[in-house]
Amino acid sequence: MLKTMRYHAKYFYVLFFVVILSFIFWGVGTVDKSSNAETIAEVGKYKISVRDYARVYDGMYKFYRDLYKDKFDEEMQKKLKIKEKAIDSLISQTVLLIAAEENGITVSDNELQEAVMNEPAFMKDGVFDSGVYQNVLRFSQLSPGAYEAKKREELVIGKMTRLIQTSAPAADANLDAVSADEQTKKMIRDAMMNAAKEKIVQAYVEGLKTKMKVKINTQLL
Repeated sequence: MLKTMRYHAKYFYVLFFVVILSFIFWGVGTVDKSSNAETIAEVGKYKISVRDYARVYDGMYKFYRDLYKDKFDEEMQKKLKIKEKAIDSLISQTVLLIAAEENGITVSDNELQEAVMNEPAFMKDGVFDSGVYQNVLRFSQLSPGAYEAKKREELVIGKMTRLIQTSAPAADANLDAVSADEQTKKMIRDAMMNAAKEKIVQAYVEGLKTKMKVKINTQLL
């Protein structure tokens, strides 16, 4: 049981990172002012472009391909519904961003600077290196201003997510029947608590979606 929970938790967080990384580096969540950008979805005033969707879809596709290897055939791809997961993830991130704005959640310049300087991708020998920072952004075809704007949004979404999670009920599972030491039982309780937090965020997002104007151009999926 514990092994199975660890297995699924590991890959859930990896997949979540894939979505967040695409969200930060490719501009999902910003108000698209370009009339030339083809829009695949709209959440209120926010637009998600085909390019943004393609980035996240590709990331998920590669993740599942590496996970399932030879089993990742056409039938498996249909069962996983990668296209639907990609667009749903982007919409959920945008909903959280809108909710954060409505709740007055912000990120200070100091918080942003600390987050950037503690980003492992920008470090050399364990310390932030401006040269590495510039090179990574150049490779990603981003200016520092564009990256930092997206990083700020990611931090705002993180704050909003944690705020929602505070209302998750504490795990109070009866594990007396489980043959395990206290450390293992604690790990089980933690896993159950994390699952509860995930569910309450999902419920919150789904609830907000019903009140927001969400449009998806399914023909572009």
